[in-house]
Amino acid sequence: MKKVLIITYYWPPSGGAGVQRWVKFVKYLSSMNVEPFVLTVHPDRATYPQKDPSLAADIPGTVKVFHAGTFELYSLYKKISSNKEVPYGGFANTKKPDLKEKIIRFLRGNLIIPDPRRGWNRYAVAKARELIEAHQIDTVITTSPPHSSQLIGLKLKKILNIRWIADLRDPWTDIYYFRQMYPTFIATQIHKYLERKVLRKADNLITVSEELRKLYAQKAAGISEKFTVIPNGYDTADFEGITPEVHPDICYITYVGTLSGEYNLKGFIKALSLLTKEQQAVIRIRIVGQMPAEIMEQFSLAGIASMIEAKGYVAHRDAIKFMLSSDLLLLVIPDVKNNEGILTGKLFEYLGSGKKIFFIGPKEGDAGKIIRQTSSGVLFGYNEHQQMYELLSGLRHIKKSTANTEMSSGVSRYSRENLTKDLHKLL
Repeated sequence: MKKVLIITYYWPPSGGAGVQRWVKFVKYLSSMNVEPFVLTVHPDRATYPQKDPSLAADIPGTVKVFHAGTFELYSLYKKISSNKEVPYGGFANTKKPDLKEKIIRFLRGNLIIPDPRRGWNRYAVAKARELIEAHQIDTVITTSPPHSSQLIGLKLKKILNIRWIADLRDPWTDIYYFRQMYPTFIATQIHKYLERKVLRKADNLITVSEELRKLYAQKAAGISEKFTVIPNGYDTADFEGITPEVHPDICYITYVGTLSGEYNLKGFIKALSLLTKEQQAVIRIRIVGQMPAEIMEQFSLAGIASMIEAKGYVAHRDAIKFMLSSDLLLLVIPDVKNNEGILTGKLFEYLGSGKKIFFIGPKEGDAGKIIRQTSSGVLFGYNEHQQMYELLSGLRHIKKSTANTEMSSGVSRYSRENLTKDLHKLL
């Protein structure tokens, strides 16, 4: 069997889409004549922004998981910051920064490069060397964010000359919240130097969308051919055995995931405010995940706060149940530069649910193209409030058209099992 070492900071009991991506790969690789070893941070010492221990149920019992120590710089952050939660999702779960918080972000962006998770790197490199030599592993995969994890692969490549595959789930220096850490010119250049070095030294590169591949490929000559696009996906097993709730008199529009200030909901809120009071009374906007106070305030100022149900972060299986108990699934792409390549994990689970998607964002981006190709929903630009209103006002049509929805053609391409076959070919 081929042996591969997967190095990832985020692993159960951590939660989130990045965890699910590699838990699912490991699950299906184990049945494809590949023996995956997993190296992650010790959970008792890690600082996870979200936790979902239930994800561990997908890890086959035969998979060997090893842990490395860490020096957690976020522990210091929690002591000195007024925000006591570990920030994530573009600081979506933090308050509007005051002067003290801006200073903390500046120090992070300029002194802790590439990110505060680098505190586990030296421990991870030592443990990885031990595992590679003991088990005769010939391939290492590092996945990010955190992008500091790619420096572990870079170090192992240098000292062992092992085959190294770098999985880049998000942009690095082009991520929309990069500037929120106030990097100086020098810090920015260091980030870009490390980014280019990873792109050049890795034997193979994986990313989640075609637009993101293009974004990375322009950063260094001759790397385009090293890329393989393997998006996130859905696991059919996650939808089995769940009985959806039935709401005959209410139309539920559900958003699953993190929201932040970069998620432009103004057109959507305007469309909702144009509805009659009778129409508003039978529509619920259900937010399953983190929603900052500034977005809730936008709903309140529009006079439609009563339409919102905020559920907060829930376990993955509960999130699936909320999806299946909905009439429409809301998907919003952040209104930022290079957002055409943003392919969130929730898109594919939305596809797997068979429910219609209410998409807001760049209609010609990667997410919009997939929805169009699979006939899985309706697409709106950020400011197309009139078009949104026309759809939302047809409540009976929405309930009728989404009842007993079957999975659209072409969706099975994005099953976790089929996507793992693509990874298997690369290996």
